[in-house]
Amino acid sequence: MALMDYIKGQVASKNPAYAVIDANGVGYGLYISLQTYTKMGESIEYKLFVESVYIRDDNPKYYGFAEEEERELFRKLISVSGVGGASALLMLSSLSAAEIAGAINTANVTLLKSVKGIGDKTAQRIVVDLKGKMGKHEGGISQILSTSYNKNKEEALMALVTLGFPKVAAERAMEKAIKQQGVSTENVEILIKAALKNF
Repeated sequence: MALMDYIKGQVASKNPAYAVIDANGVGYGLYISLQTYTKMGESIEYKLFVESVYIRDDNPKYYGFAEEEERELFRKLISVSGVGGASALLMLSSLSAAEIAGAINTANVTLLKSVKGIGDKTAQRIVVDLKGKMGKHEGGISQILSTSYNKNKEEALMALVTLGFPKVAAERAMEKAIKQQGVSTENVEILIKAALKNF
């Protein structure tokens, strides 16, 4: 169980992978998914449901979710051997909740393997461990309001670096998505997802 169930406060800063919530003068840094980033929108104040994942006993990482259902899916994913917090968050950023649940319930290992860092064995383990346990996870990642070309590229790059990818490699993957694959820069999520496929 997390030390904190949720945090509600001012949104001090956020990008598509990380948010800082100021609650009573304390800034809480939380890793977030694209789904949560989208739901937060331009809100000045927001409530995030929290889950802590311990790498070591004294070094927890905190993850924030816009909805309890997304946190519950995250918990199910990290219950699988070989799936850590970073991998689960990357899954939630690469695929919608409905896509993940559908892939698990139909044993679509190929779709799960499309997520960076999820290999064949891990994808199969996810299916074996969670098939029939997904319940109803409604998916769908809403659109982000269009902003300038450079701002979207900057946000996408920042998110990829926050997720653990080297900056140079992230820039290369994003440029490939834009120039060679014709991916639009009008939507940060689409840009990140396309870049993730180029690593």
